[in-house]
Amino acid sequence: MTDIPPLTETTTSRRLVEYAGASGDFYEMHYDLGFARSLGHPELAVHGLLKAAYLGRLVTDWLGGRGRLAVLEVSYRGMDFRDRAHTCRGRVVSTAGNRAELELWGEDDTGRRTTLGHAEVIYDEVIDDGEPSR
Repeated sequence: MTDIPPLTETTTSRRLVEYAGASGDFYEMHYDLGFARSLGHPELAVHGLLKAAYLGRLVTDWLGGRGRLAVLEVSYRGMDFRDRAHTCRGRVVSTAGNRAELELWGEDDTGRRTTLGHAEVIYDEVIDDGEPSR
């Protein structure tokens, strides 16, 4: 299996505000610390779909224009919080012709997998070792 180079993001307050504005997701746990704490969270929560976007970027950065992301499925298994590292990782689990299936996940700053994912990519050329030609 080919590992995909990791991508680490630390979501700031500014990023939470930008994402809320772009997505229309203004749930208070993403911007009101008192509200987030009333729910039992230690900090502002990162939007789930923002974590999905990070996983999508992990794949498209790795592809580097040598193909396209055809399918991205994500499942949320835990919370991630403002100003803490969130590391996206992945690996190629199978290839056939010009297609590959990927296992993806995001980890919080303790290494716990908080976001699980699956992706399918279509390479511009047929590959044989799980890695698109450079």
